[in-house]
Amino acid sequence: MKFSIVTISYNQGRYLKQCIESVLSQKNVDIEYIIVDPGSSDNSREIINSYKEIKKIYKKDKGPADGLNNGFKIATGDFFGFINSDDYLLPNSISKLQNEILKSNASFISGKGLEILNGKSNIISPTKLTLDKMLYQSSIIFQPSTFFSKILYNKINGFNKENRTCWDYELFTDFLTVGAEHHLFEEPIAAFRVYPESITGSGRLKKQIKIDMNRVFKKYKNRDYNYFDKSINIYQRILNKLS
Repeated sequence: MKFSIVTISYNQGRYLKQCIESVLSQKNVDIEYIIVDPGSSDNSREIINSYKEIKKIYKKDKGPADGLNNGFKIATGDFFGFINSDDYLLPNSISKLQNEILKSNASFISGKGLEILNGKSNIISPTKLTLDKMLYQSSIIFQPSTFFSKILYNKINGFNKENRTCWDYELFTDFLTVGAEHHLFEEPIAAFRVYPESITGSGRLKKQIKIDMNRVFKKYKNRDYNYFDKSINIYQRILNKLS
């Protein structure tokens, strides 16, 4: 089994080296690593160019989702994953994930992860994704620890390149609409940083995220997300905590 991992790099030079090393240092597993950089103005490309093992794409794109599509277009692996340049994989996590995939025959799988906030780490356990839970926005997703087969990715034609905020949410929802079953793995796979400049930490795209998520809801429900749907969201989140 071969894994293809794509990283979108854009002016994250201070974290990029750790991200790269975390991928290249994985043991007992075949990994193809692709980095897409549409035009960093810091030292990111200098860092990337210092690694001959990395496949590099240096061209402008329409945003992260478009960049990821460009990366996966040249990917030759059986399983795909993507990790942001300010996040990193945990040691030997991909070989453990590989064993779980072979054992379970999963095509869409998420492990646990570490959320790094204010220098402290907290284990995040994703919930099993279903279409209703995704559309009603009551799922816990840990994207850096989520992997999927190339066959499944190609089945839904990859990311919606017009989605500028929650491209992973739309991709995973699309997987579920074509019959993919989400499999949970109890081992932590990756670490995710939350800090003031990050999308999650800054909250600067909160309004646009709501717009994009409503569009995904409407795509499959043929109507806008409303207050009644919000009550379903709250109910499902309570059930998640109790289960």
